Amino acid sequence: MAQHRLLILYTGGTIGMVQAAGDTSLIPFDFSNLIGQLPEISRFRCIIDYHSFSPLLDSSDMDPQNWMQIAKVIKARYDAYDSFIVLHGSDTMAYTASALSFMLEDLGKPVILTGAQLPIGEIRTDAKENLITSIEIASSAPPGLKEVCIYFDYQLMRGNRTHKKSVQRFEAFTSSNYPLLAEARTSIQYYPQNFLEQEDKGLRVQEALSSDIALLKFFPGMKQEFVASVLQTPGLRGVVLESFGAGNLPVRPWLFELFQEAKSKGIVILNITQCEEGTVEMGKYETSRHLAGLGIVSGRDMTTEAAIGKLCWLCGKYSDVEEIRRMAGENLRGEMTN
Repeated sequence: MAQHRLLILYTGGTIGMVQAAGDTSLIPFDFSNLIGQLPEISRFRCIIDYHSFSPLLDSSDMDPQNWMQIAKVIKARYDAYDSFIVLHGSDTMAYTASALSFMLEDLGKPVILTGAQLPIGEIRTDAKENLITSIEIASSAPPGLKEVCIYFDYQLMRGNRTHKKSVQRFEAFTSSNYPLLAEARTSIQYYPQNFLEQEDKGLRVQEALSSDIALLKFFPGMKQEFVASVLQTPGLRGVVLESFGAGNLPVRPWLFELFQEAKSKGIVILNITQCEEGTVEMGKYETSRHLAGLGIVSGRDMTTEAAIGKLCWLCGKYSDVEEIRRMAGENLRGEMTN
């Protein structure tokens, strides 16, 4: 049986930082010395190679072009490796994981994003456990694991279902609306019934993403002028609308007029809830009954990160507005509950 081959991509972020010699500053980790820092890795029965991005990026600097850079590396090395780990800063990890879940079409291998709350050089770091267990999962997971995941603090989650919930706790991420894919206990407990079912037809990468996307989060008393300034942005193609509760908005004639104008311009509006748990049910209350008639799409229980990644991908791939609107409301990569 051929030996498992794993590629680790280091994009930047806290996980790869160590203290400089004779200094208190943090510098990027040299992956050529990885075994010296983490001798446990040599015990894995797999071949591990590394690809470090240059320049390295803080995750706050990540944008759709960097998502594409990651996807292209995976595509170029896809046939040579059995699994992939992406080391990434935690701040925007859920955005990158969500976007990659759509960009890596017909994915037939695990892609695991991980990071850390403390640098790998710190005594109490979570970086070592996150990286070591990510390697174990990537190299020995059941064959049905064929999706983009996030591993953090003993939990393997579907990437496009995650949200960063804490800047201080090691348990930094949550998957509120979808169960775990695996848990690291004394042994790793997999939950294959939660794996994404998709055919392995050979990886395809969508190489056009659109940044003509806006996020419109409602709050009580939001001014007409502000909403208009967002919806009338030149070149705008898609809007992620964060509404109240089960998809509700204030009943204001001027708001419906702005939505109608946006629809006439071909702007796709995807309605998701501000709540961490639960789903949009447009029409359940009077305050959302008219939204579907305005062409607004229910994003059900999608996270903000998944909704943004999905619209960036759809607006980059398709020019037909009705096709984008239709697919925005469909469950494509397990990002929403049917």
